[in-house]
Amino acid sequence: MANILITYSTTDGHTRSICERLTQLVEEYDHSVVLSWMSDDPDIDLEPFDKIVIGASIRYGKHQPQVFEFIRKNQSVLERKLNAFFSVNVVARKPDKNQPETNPYLQKFLKQISWQPQNLAVFAGKIDYPRYGFIDRQMIRLIMWITKGPTDPTTTIEFTDWSKVEDFGRTIAKM
Repeated sequence: MANILITYSTTDGHTRSICERLTQLVEEYDHSVVLSWMSDDPDIDLEPFDKIVIGASIRYGKHQPQVFEFIRKNQSVLERKLNAFFSVNVVARKPDKNQPETNPYLQKFLKQISWQPQNLAVFAGKIDYPRYGFIDRQMIRLIMWITKGPTDPTTTIEFTDWSKVEDFGRTIAKM
């Protein structure tokens, strides 16, 4: 039985939903999991954990600054522990961009940090037009129009392949 931290950044809450599912899966293997939102607990002590998983969402092509800061501040501990990182972004809805090695946002992120996670995943996110403010709704619609995605401002579309999330959960449990 391992003590596992799953910490995440999220913009609209979908990354948290993925983390909640990962927590359920990992707990099925009799591991203990602490789920932590980076914004609520940026100074969490990583030492008590055997495994550390970081999940991060993308907005407008970038991971949130707190993710970079968390990794920078905790890099030495991360390197000593079993670890994993996953990115959530809508570009991963495309078959040619839904793997860690083919997802441009994850590849860009890995070049911006010196820590190299032991396990990587990328998951397609969710578009929830009715929930967005006017500016975000219009910006995301423009991006979707350019990338041939859905643009109806009244729809919510979830692109997440939950079987991939479950596979990653089993990876975390077994690492």
